Amino acid sequence: MKKYFTASLAVAAIVVATSAFTPSKEKASPKDETLVTMPDQAGKWVIDKAHSNVKFAITHLVVSEVEGNFKMFDGSMENTKGDFSDAKINFTVDVNSINTENDMRDKHLKSDDFFNAEKFPAMQFQSTSFTPAGGNKYKLAGNLTIRDVTKPVVFDVTFGGTALNMGKTKAGFKAKTTINRFDYNLKWNKATEAGGLVVSKEVELVVNVELNKV
Repeated sequence: MKKYFTASLAVAAIVVATSAFTPSKEKASPKDETLVTMPDQAGKWVIDKAHSNVKFAITHLVVSEVEGNFKMFDGSMENTKGDFSDAKINFTVDVNSINTENDMRDKHLKSDDFFNAEKFPAMQFQSTSFTPAGGNKYKLAGNLTIRDVTKPVVFDVTFGGTALNMGKTKAGFKAKTTINRFDYNLKWNKATEAGGLVVSKEVELVVNVELNKV
């Protein structure tokens, strides 16, 4: 009997401990600090820079990838439809904030061999359409300007949802695309001994944004 009583107490303790760490849907309120799933909303949005990032990756010597990011950027979105299908998006990146964890390489990327950050200090993107592609997927089309070249580009976008946190309505998106750097006059080029490029012409761009509704 004593063993049975002790085991019962142990089970009860586990149940109580588990329930203490399980969010209660009934107790959730707009004032809670935990994220609560909310319906999509129309409005104006600005980037929460502390929870967003702009990354890129490029192939090096054909066999590996070098990754980097831009530390400074800004952007906004405005939509009147709850599904974001008419969203207008603007995004700007400070080229001088490029970071690949290597000072010499970063200096080279800012030079005229690549971005010429002194003459063209910003990259800009302005959307032309934001089209639902089924489920939580979208196609984001727009014009991307790097240096003095503007070309159309399409991002594959995943919508993470909307939520309420500390009284603020938030929305999350992840956008990915691949561009040809030669198209934007980032034309530094050097061949390996085997004939491939030291740095590939294709660059993968990944933008993760968390937006605050204003």
